[in-house]
Amino acid sequence: MNNASTATTLHPSEINAEPVSALASGTLSAFGTTPTPTETPSDAQLGQSATNLDASLKAEIIRVVGITKRVTTTDGELVIVNNAHFTVKQGEAVAIVGASGSGKSTLLGLMAGLDIPSEGEVSIAGESLFALDEDGRAKLRGRLVGFVFQSFQLLPSLTALENVMLPLELSGVADASKRAADILARVGLQARVKHYPKQLSGGEQQRVAIARAFVTEPKLLFADEPTGNLDAKTGRSMIELLFELNRERGTTLILVTHDLGLAARCDRRLSIDAGVVTEER
Repeated sequence: MNNASTATTLHPSEINAEPVSALASGTLSAFGTTPTPTETPSDAQLGQSATNLDASLKAEIIRVVGITKRVTTTDGELVIVNNAHFTVKQGEAVAIVGASGSGKSTLLGLMAGLDIPSEGEVSIAGESLFALDEDGRAKLRGRLVGFVFQSFQLLPSLTALENVMLPLELSGVADASKRAADILARVGLQARVKHYPKQLSGGEQQRVAIARAFVTEPKLLFADEPTGNLDAKTGRSMIELLFELNRERGTTLILVTHDLGLAARCDRRLSIDAGVVTEER
């Protein structure tokens, strides 16, 4: 992370997650007399009601309450994140934007429990992160969370297939090889499964990292400047892939970026400036 903070090291097993939960559904029953034609809702009204119901049933996947991060420097105390409050619902794509050094990556680290706040609380899927010890937070991330980093973080001694298999094997999944091969094919790397990271281009390495993040079907994916080490063309293709997989799998996407065009594609945008987090419409 770019900002001065005390971070917890991410273990590869933490990229594992549980399958996305099924959407809830409900039925309405009417009793009494048959409504008159003027009382019968139109197809458009019924469609809007269903849309509103679906939105209201979306589970809250992240709740941030009063999160503050302070560090001590030679010049005194520095507030990186100041009393942030917001929630994120399941399936949303949320961008975190701000100038370089504004605290974007620190905020993401706090949301993921990779960093410890000075004050405040974060809950993921109803579980309070900082009521858990470090091992407990790691287990929760392993069940629910995937990560994509700017630096790829592939293990150099493992092939592309083995890198993607790793979180599945650590979770005891029986068909790890097949699932890893399937997701690598989905990201266009079926011909590169036996290659080591040093034999892959930057874009191919990031595709492996994206495949590894999604192979466990996480409820929540954190992506920290995922195109930062890629050329513009390759970066655009990586972003398209992220959004496609996000839509296909219903994963909640939290994306740190300085690219306002990319941020505009997300459902919501959180801006951080001088430690203050605000929602931009």
